[in-house]
Amino acid sequence: MTDLSKYDNAWYTPGRNALVRVVWYFVNLAFIRNRYNPLSSLRVICLRLFGAKIGRGVVIKPGVNIKYPWLLSVGDHSWIGEGVWIDNLAQVTIGSNCCISQGAMLLCGNHNFRLPTFDLIVKEINIEDGAWVGARCVVCPGVTVGEKSILTVGSVSTTNLEPGKIYQGNPARIKSER
Repeated sequence: MTDLSKYDNAWYTPGRNALVRVVWYFVNLAFIRNRYNPLSSLRVICLRLFGAKIGRGVVIKPGVNIKYPWLLSVGDHSWIGEGVWIDNLAQVTIGSNCCISQGAMLLCGNHNFRLPTFDLIVKEINIEDGAWVGARCVVCPGVTVGEKSILTVGSVSTTNLEPGKIYQGNPARIKSER
């Protein structure tokens, strides 16, 4: 049985001090998550100021939520759609010419439900060049979405996706070649 009174993730540090994290919380709320801010360029500037590596021609739509920008890298000409949640407790790398569609979730953290202490598990996510993560998809910790692969609408990727394949379902399975 889980005993959350024994939960301790003191070992985890997101790479910046508490003041930077608090300032980022409010900047994220005001400029990134804000659905009334139509300016992708303003979102890109804010992310870069907080340490994100953002390439040329990146489009970030309103309503995106990014946990820690200093753990985010986005290649050239990629799109991040409305309502995307990048819960990057670890590094998230999105390649060039990628599309992360509306409402998708990139989740770098999970918990070990087998232990009563519910220990935090943190792993990187890599979205390789030309990949497309469809609307309302979930990419789980430690997953690599292979080059030019597609994760179709509402699918859940718990394991790596091979390059050039189309995946569907929960858990995601290969449906065809791209």
